[in-house]
Amino acid sequence: MFRGANLLNIDAKGRMAMPTKHREDLLVQSSGDLVITAHPHGCLLIYPQIAWEPIQSKIMALSSFDKKSSALQRLLVGYAEDISLDTAGRLLLSQVLREFAKVERQAMLVGQGSHFELWDKGAWDLQIQNATEQEASSMPIELEGFSL
Repeated sequence: MFRGANLLNIDAKGRMAMPTKHREDLLVQSSGDLVITAHPHGCLLIYPQIAWEPIQSKIMALSSFDKKSSALQRLLVGYAEDISLDTAGRLLLSQVLREFAKVERQAMLVGQGSHFELWDKGAWDLQIQNATEQEASSMPIELEGFSL
């Protein structure tokens, strides 16, 4: 279970260090083999490879004749890249994916249970601002009556 938000630096080669608290879990789950891809909201998704495979199967089972489905296939599967943690616990982010998510020097790695989202720091700040400004009436219907 991946949780928490971490501010990370991206070096000149496009590498980022995976926080130590997640490295062991990633090594156990998938030997450090990951899949990174684009998300429609403008961030990147990072999955242990074993967790990504059933998702990719579901996406590819959608009809390629449906415009929305094929657009999702192009984005999620078309941008998907296999990556591995190096011996220093770093990931190399491709130029293509860095450009897609507009990730430059600083990024936020946000645990989402089974995977991570990787956001450019400025884009993440906007996401959080928007989330905290939403009215209760804009909550999903599934959360009606839910309290913390």
